[in-house]
Amino acid sequence: MTELMIDEVIHYLKLRPGEKIFDRIEPIEDTKGNSGTKGRMVVTNLRIIWHSLGSPRINLSIGLNCVISTNTKMVSSGLRGTTQALYVLAAYKTNRYEFVFTNVAPNCVRHYTSVVGVQKSYAASRMYRDLKLRSALIHNKELRMLPLEKISIRDSKFGEALVFVVRPSSGGYVLGFRADPKDRLRPLLTELQALHQAYTEKPIFGVEMTWGNEPAKPETCDIEELEEIGEPRGEMGPHLYLASQLAQKKGDEVIQPVHSSYLGLAIEPLKEGFTLKSLFEVQTT
Repeated sequence: MTELMIDEVIHYLKLRPGEKIFDRIEPIEDTKGNSGTKGRMVVTNLRIIWHSLGSPRINLSIGLNCVISTNTKMVSSGLRGTTQALYVLAAYKTNRYEFVFTNVAPNCVRHYTSVVGVQKSYAASRMYRDLKLRSALIHNKELRMLPLEKISIRDSKFGEALVFVVRPSSGGYVLGFRADPKDRLRPLLTELQALHQAYTEKPIFGVEMTWGNEPAKPETCDIEELEEIGEPRGEMGPHLYLASQLAQKKGDEVIQPVHSSYLGLAIEPLKEGFTLKSLFEVQTT
């Protein structure tokens, strides 16, 4: 994945076709951007996702193609004090970004090993995703197609030819191939279009992870299951919040009001982790 997104709507955190989860780790702190906030890191074959456990609207999605380097760094964490953290340097468009992730669990480096491992696998499998000229484009007598490539037949100075129009981000090439004998051209086009359609619906990106001698066993590879990321953990609308408060109120307990600078009024104290703004946000699905 070639994009880097910050605080996007939950929809953009869902897995795309062909994307699968290698690891989920929590609690992880985004030390540089959201110090003191516990979150979850999700490592897939295409990107690194981080989101706050209390408010999934606070999130990051770092495409592996954007990652320049990974390292460890001593940092001052809001949750763990001075500790060693994962440092990720990334670039998107004309900007560079630095991310620091701290594993709140003591003596746990799984977030580092998972991210470094998947980044190495991603870099080693570029032939599945990138256009290469004068290199091994054929594997087991089959052409490795790229998503969004268009296949067609056009007239050329050599007669009808099989033409591949490559997307601009991969160079914008127009590649032509002649079939001999000519009557093989149409069946070949049909077969390649069918293969391309199958690949588009369920692409194979070539990024694989192994843990020791065992293949990676993510909690799920199903795109539907990533709805879990979008669950409003700790977030409630005003009705659910009121019901929660009433349920926790004991007998005739009197709760003293406090002044709210947000409203300019005296209000009942909010539960830890809530803000007035979050209670009145319109929550969409």
